Amino acid sequence: MKAVFDDIRRVRKSDFINNFWRALANDAATLKRTWESLKAIMGGEGALDPLTRELIYIAVSAANGCSYCIHSHTAAAKQKGMTEAQHMHLLAIVGMASETNNLVTAMQVPVDPEFLVGA
Repeated sequence: MKAVFDDIRRVRKSDFINNFWRALANDAATLKRTWESLKAIMGGEGALDPLTRELIYIAVSAANGCSYCIHSHTAAAKQKGMTEAQHMHLLAIVGMASETNNLVTAMQVPVDPEFLVGA
């Protein structure tokens, strides 16, 4: 646990260990595995820039109803430069996607064959 917490502090350049990591510390293997995965996906090399990654995380967290992750990743996105206008636009997109996803699911709209090309 101490090694993982030390790595979190080093990577984030902060002494703050949030409640999520403290809760996972009840099982050292889960703590280590989750931190290593999150560090690689959210902080490692990749085709998406760090702010875009946070915006996606916020959107998925909203879709999954995870208040904790919405708040923590909104804070992270702000640290990475998200403006208030970007945040409001993101929330509008999440709301629109939720509305249209529910409509298409309730109406059982079949997927257009053109959208299946290359899938």
